[in-house]
Amino acid sequence: MELKATSMGKRLAQHPYDKVVLLNAGVRVSGERHEYLIPFNQLLAIHCKRGLVWGELEFVLPTDKVVRLHGTEWAETQHFHHHLNALWQRWSHEMSVIAAQVLEQVLEDIAQRDEQQKWLTRQQTAELQQKIAQAIAALPFPSSRLDEFENCREAWRKCQAWLGDIDKSRLAHNQAWTDAMLVRHADFFRNIESSPLNPAQARAVVNGERSLLVLAGAGSGKTSVLVARAGWLLTTGEAAADQILLLAFGRKAAQEMDERIQQRLHTEDISARTFHSLALHIIQQGSKKVPVVSRLENDAQARRDLFIKAWRQQCSEKKAQAKGWRQWLEEELGWTVPEGSFWQDEKLARRLGSRLDRWVSLMRMHGGSQAEMIANAPEAIRDLFSRRVKLMAPMLKAWKTALKEENAVDFSGLIHQAIIILEKGRFVSPWKHILVDEFQDISPQRAALLAALRAQNKHTSLFAVGDDWQAIYRFSGAQLSLTTAFHHYFGEGDRSDLDTTYRFNSRIGEIANRFVQQNPYQLAKPLNSLTQGDKKAVTLLPEDKLEPLLDKLSGYAKPDERILVLARYHHLKPAALEKAATRWPTLQLDFMTIHASKGQQADYVIVLGLKDGSDGFPAPARESVMEEALLPVPEDFPDAEERRLLYVAITRARHRVWLLFNSDAPSTFVDILKSLDVPVARKP
Repeated sequence: MELKATSMGKRLAQHPYDKVVLLNAGVRVSGERHEYLIPFNQLLAIHCKRGLVWGELEFVLPTDKVVRLHGTEWAETQHFHHHLNALWQRWSHEMSVIAAQVLEQVLEDIAQRDEQQKWLTRQQTAELQQKIAQAIAALPFPSSRLDEFENCREAWRKCQAWLGDIDKSRLAHNQAWTDAMLVRHADFFRNIESSPLNPAQARAVVNGERSLLVLAGAGSGKTSVLVARAGWLLTTGEAAADQILLLAFGRKAAQEMDERIQQRLHTEDISARTFHSLALHIIQQGSKKVPVVSRLENDAQARRDLFIKAWRQQCSEKKAQAKGWRQWLEEELGWTVPEGSFWQDEKLARRLGSRLDRWVSLMRMHGGSQAEMIANAPEAIRDLFSRRVKLMAPMLKAWKTALKEENAVDFSGLIHQAIIILEKGRFVSPWKHILVDEFQDISPQRAALLAALRAQNKHTSLFAVGDDWQAIYRFSGAQLSLTTAFHHYFGEGDRSDLDTTYRFNSRIGEIANRFVQQNPYQLAKPLNSLTQGDKKAVTLLPEDKLEPLLDKLSGYAKPDERILVLARYHHLKPAALEKAATRWPTLQLDFMTIHASKGQQADYVIVLGLKDGSDGFPAPARESVMEEALLPVPEDFPDAEERRLLYVAITRARHRVWLLFNSDAPSTFVDILKSLDVPVARKP
């Protein structure tokens, strides 16, 4: 069957198409020079229109394309359209049965995921979305027609929900799944720790994303969440004990985690490792060697003696290098250097020893050659850094020689070797789930070890628990952005915030939270307290009032209530504490640096040294070009890490905090705290 334009219509229309022929499942529209084949599976609509004299057929195709046939006799046009449309609709309804089956199969796959009662990860959701898209691409007609057919309409709308707002569908699925898990396993969450987990903690534990950052503010129960996570994986059968890797940063923290796991999970099959013990294990298994860690790693004085000996030899043998050192110490560090053979000066050597130890440590952590270190340095300081690195070369050489003589490795070397073994496939990771404590302290080298482990198994999950508000170890190589930009480094996933602190009252929380969040680079999160605190819970007090304060505390502090006295440096320990045992015998007093207090808690906290100057708090920047080139770039906010350090100090307290300041030269933090409505008391 065909339809042709009349001779007059053809002449007047001046259109490329003047004939349409009906095919088995489509039409062919043609003219003297053009031909267009339109299968039914490409048709969206057929319109029949009447002009002033002639008829017109309009074939609507995807992407807004329209093919028209003009100049046909009207009655013939109507007849052809009626016949063609009936055939096309009959074909369409037959195809709709197939389309409905395809859509129902897709929905069945989605339903099976629901029935499996598993968390739906972003990766799985993307795969599901791709599967739906592939199914739709295989439909016998364009998806824009699916709404026309009653047998397809509902299924299509459900599929569109997954295709359109994929996050909404995923979140709805995971919310329903999480709610069901919290009800079904209520006994687990009630009994896994000495106190039941709160909803935020429980939701973090069951979150099934491949990369999960759990932001655990001070006192919010991060250890409970780590232990519960391990217990959850075992209870639900998601992992066997030997498939769970628990990592801590220090040996003491790992031991405490082991004790907690044995106590709560009643198993010794899961043990926490440090990054160094993990690296040692990988090397032992992957190279059949048992590396020995240098004794120097645990003997700071021996390291300093080694470096000072090499430094003295360098200066005495090479005048140009001695001149370079004098210039470095005087011009960059601002030190007073004796005339003549300054390298023989004992006081100067003692002062420099810790610096040399630190700089060699940073160079070892970098792991690259001198040329690579220089190439990676910021351009603005590259020339100066190059000169400094060359002056440091004898110390680095002395270190490597000492390791060779011991036939040992250092900590940085351990991790570097472990990464190489993993990358070469000499050790295959058995761990499906990696749990990391204090994640804010992670360095690029340790992050590279995690990445190498996960590269062997794309489905290995990373459960990272930390708090960017408590990131205070940049000086030892910790990179804050590995936490604040977690998903950039470790892949798509979720973030869970532990929103309740069990340590301090609401007033301490309000001041500490507002103070640290003035830095826009910190991640915003809620942290609510269970108890109220009065306005005096955080108080500024002149530093000469320490003894009257301790006198007053001795009158009401109970014998079992701990009082922490914190300072920025060890040498700022007040002389008054030397007589504490006899003057305030009932007080449980402990002194430590703020860095050492991380992880500690007390009923009352006294923070010393809020003053300006070289021993002040915030501490003035003391970085040399070595730190500037080899440490992670800090965020561009004044005293950012020092601000976090004060946050750590304040949040050690349960009940009250006194911040002792120098009235003549107060710290810049004093005015900031006043602006946050912290009261200034003249006496305790």
